[in-house]
Amino acid sequence: MKILAGIIATLLASGALAATSYNNQLAFQLTESLTTEVGPRIAGSAGDQRAVDWAVKNFKQLGFDKVWTEEFVTPYWQRGMARLDIVQPFPQSLVLTALGGSIGTSEQGINASVVMFADLDALKAATPEQVKGKIVFINKAMTKDRSGSQYGPVVGARANGAIEAAKLGAKALIIRSVGTSQNRFAHTGKMVYDDKVEKIPAVAISVPDAEQLARVLTKAPEAQLKLVMHNQTEDAKSHNVVAEITGSERPNEVVLIGAHLDSWDQGTGALDDGAGVGLVMATATLIKQQGRPKRTVRVVLFGNEEGGLVGARAYAAAHANDASQIVLASESDFGAGRIWQFSTAFGEKSLAFGDEMFKKLQPLNIERGNNKAYGGPDVSVLHTLGVPVVTLEQDGTDYFDYHHTPNDTLDKIDPAALEQNLQAWLIMTSMAANTTTDFRK
Repeated sequence: MKILAGIIATLLASGALAATSYNNQLAFQLTESLTTEVGPRIAGSAGDQRAVDWAVKNFKQLGFDKVWTEEFVTPYWQRGMARLDIVQPFPQSLVLTALGGSIGTSEQGINASVVMFADLDALKAATPEQVKGKIVFINKAMTKDRSGSQYGPVVGARANGAIEAAKLGAKALIIRSVGTSQNRFAHTGKMVYDDKVEKIPAVAISVPDAEQLARVLTKAPEAQLKLVMHNQTEDAKSHNVVAEITGSERPNEVVLIGAHLDSWDQGTGALDDGAGVGLVMATATLIKQQGRPKRTVRVVLFGNEEGGLVGARAYAAAHANDASQIVLASESDFGAGRIWQFSTAFGEKSLAFGDEMFKKLQPLNIERGNNKAYGGPDVSVLHTLGVPVVTLEQDGTDYFDYHHTPNDTLDKIDPAALEQNLQAWLIMTSMAANTTTDFRK
């Protein structure tokens, strides 16, 4: 490819890479391997452990200097059967998925009428008389957006809806899936409870089913639903997997690049976050193949991001005393769309180096963002410890069509787009690892 040739020429000229071979498909090959050989890998499961073993084996085969795992305890949530039916007046089944962490129902299930709210704020404004003894249905739609900015205003219903509904005496929570596809797949995702509030079951229904239920309620406000669902949670062990390419001149200065190894249990986690795993593993591998960097490049595959950054928090706690050694951190966790924007969180004096990075990224049709990057979900925990971060922002226009569904599979990845990601990650990481710039200043 002409673009690839130009990028490699730029890196050769800057001294960031040496003139040796370059496998521009390595990120895709690793993603294919993970999603095919391991598949779903919810934290604490046998699939999770297989993913850890896969990562250790592949890091070693790729020639990393150091490879190790860091264990932590995590909740292991296990999905059981789930069924949701409109009992009357228009009997039919709805496509649903349990929200991650939700309790189940009794064997008999829950039979109740349903009350619909436009969003979480509307539920918070309701009275117990409106809600008590009913199933709450939050029907908040999500719209497509390249940056994913519409996720935040919608995901609160998934995370906290069960708490707010239970405060008012609801028996269960149903949400319209936090997704943008009209396909009949329901989107799962993490929800939380408050120990001071009664726990109630929480599920998501697909977008078409949410629209169907809304129509039913328009015609029959007293419609009756039945929910039966069996889930369980127990403590388990999981791991962060860490690997390093030791720096030739400044080995104690670390450029950390990461992704999360776990996935939800319904798809194979190709977009979330197999592609990120493939990208950061390939980036460090190719940098070493082209000539050992001056600074150490550390790859961290975080465990149980989906359950609430559990592995990232464990990593930050274990490394709080040496966080000052991490000169820069970044994470890939937004699918496999083309990178369109480069943002930083640097000190004022090092912004000029950020501009130099941007100039090298521009040929990939990447725009300059702001200096308010958060680095990615797991890396944001390190950012709170004062670690400078970079975000290579991917095009997420279609990401939430597949997010947290059985449809998150390898065929949704465009190898050419993933290659563009790899080129950008090589530029950013190579430049950071071969400079003396202090990004904190």
